[in-house]
Amino acid sequence: MRKLDPFLLSLIAAIVLATFLPCSGLGATLLTHLTTLCIAIMFFLQGARLEPKAVLESVRDWRLQGSVLACTFLMFPVLGIVLHALMPGLLKPDMWRGVLFLCCLPSTVQSSIALTSIARGNVPASICAATLSNLAGIVATPILVALIVQRGNVWSGHAIIDIATQLLLPFGLGQLLHTRLGDWARRNKKLLSLSDRGSIILVVYTAFSHAVVEGIWHRVSVPDLMITALFDTVLLALVLFMSRGIGRFAGFSEASSISLMFCGSKKSLATGVPMANILFPAAAVGTIVLPLMMYHQIQLFICTLLARRFAARHQSGEEG
Repeated sequence: MRKLDPFLLSLIAAIVLATFLPCSGLGATLLTHLTTLCIAIMFFLQGARLEPKAVLESVRDWRLQGSVLACTFLMFPVLGIVLHALMPGLLKPDMWRGVLFLCCLPSTVQSSIALTSIARGNVPASICAATLSNLAGIVATPILVALIVQRGNVWSGHAIIDIATQLLLPFGLGQLLHTRLGDWARRNKKLLSLSDRGSIILVVYTAFSHAVVEGIWHRVSVPDLMITALFDTVLLALVLFMSRGIGRFAGFSEASSISLMFCGSKKSLATGVPMANILFPAAAVGTIVLPLMMYHQIQLFICTLLARRFAARHQSGEEG
């Protein structure tokens, strides 16, 4: 059984710390500015370590890449809207906003590629799909959030400027400096991973500090969290089942179907937390990211089991 990873434990620790020692006043203002800087640095480093040619190759297999994008930015939002319409009272309004926000996010990069590799899937396609999904998400996610979560109240000039300056501009600068920093980034993957995760933990602590000051734990109970976790599990199961069906219907190879299933079902915590920090009021971010944080661990646990099952089936087929 897959154990809780240190990153998840760190996120929980950040929430606990914010619950008992929330940052407020001048400290909260300074921490917010520091968070903004850390997010910019994180996206700059992501741009620096990503091969520019990988971005260009992302559209090579347009049927598979289009299917992944459809699962990520079409099927997920539609499922969220339909489930919300069918069961509006299942979750509290703030938690529903978090679930709908989750549905608007791009796929992950590292875990999608790693799981595809374990499952003997199409790894090059997953690299391209995850890359394209994250690039598309910089534009697609805010638009979807405006249409689905806030119904036009988020997509403002201020939000566009914030996204461009905090996410897109640093990423673009990193791409421009890839020839100088790319080798260094590849040699220091673990250090950069710690930097990325540290930035997310800082954002989570800042967000929950604001939320605690605004009384989040008076609005969200333990049963609310349990129901949200169950809902996240059902949502993931639906997407895994449907993406698997799409792969078979489209006539993809087994390896490409696996790539579609794993890339199309993931949601990025690394992109989602900074996005929430930009798109929503500070007091609401803590609640908004709760369903995403739960989904993050659930997707890793369930998809790791699936990947191992695919790998075992592949091995038995070779032996047979």
